[in-house]
Amino acid sequence: MFSDADAAALYDLLNPWDPDGRSDERFYFPLVMGAESVLDVGCGTGALLQLARERGHRGRLVGLDPDRAALDRARRRGDVQWVEGTAAEAKSGDDFDLATMTGHAFQNLLTDLDVRASLAAIHGTLRNGGRFAFETRHPQARAWEGWTASNPDDVVEVVDATGRELRYWHDVDAVAGDIVTIRGTVAEPDGRVLRVFGESLRFLDVAKLNGFLVEAGFEIEDQYGDWNREPVTASSREIITIARRG
Repeated sequence: MFSDADAAALYDLLNPWDPDGRSDERFYFPLVMGAESVLDVGCGTGALLQLARERGHRGRLVGLDPDRAALDRARRRGDVQWVEGTAAEAKSGDDFDLATMTGHAFQNLLTDLDVRASLAAIHGTLRNGGRFAFETRHPQARAWEGWTASNPDDVVEVVDATGRELRYWHDVDAVAGDIVTIRGTVAEPDGRVLRVFGESLRFLDVAKLNGFLVEAGFEIEDQYGDWNREPVTASSREIITIARRG
């Protein structure tokens, strides 16, 4: 009823890459355009690197993601290199100027082992002085409390390429320590469910996150609490980090 290819197409509908209109994408895009070589970890359907190429990036662009259906969609553009794999499988020694991990993809690293292995691999892909830019939701904001069908801001209605009307929303199944388990539901307007996606996300606080970064050999260059580059405070909703390979 709703295939993996449909899911990848829906992702693009829900997350159009728009650095002219969205503050998070406006943050990342100049970093990408200013780097000679870029590794986008968790690239999904590849929208960031595709747009970079369209807007004149002439250097090396590589997207890495474990989702084959998303990569199949990304590979419609052949002037970017697309690699199937997890963050922990990133190839060492590639000497990238910049690695990115957008869309809160960092929160899919659920265990200390996952985080350590992924940061070590990303560190290994960078040249000396290369930077890793990513974000994770600040746990103090408790973003998951708004992920419910009863919150109109969390219910999205779209029309796909075939003209099919779809509704998408989240429900929280469990909160255990710093792990939040959620469901994303795709349905027709009459409520008939087409597909349910399960996902778990980890919410690390600043101290623990920075400890992992330093342990992996990174120096924290900048850290912000919002997309306007304001400092992290007691009311911040994000932890946006630029870390440098030491």
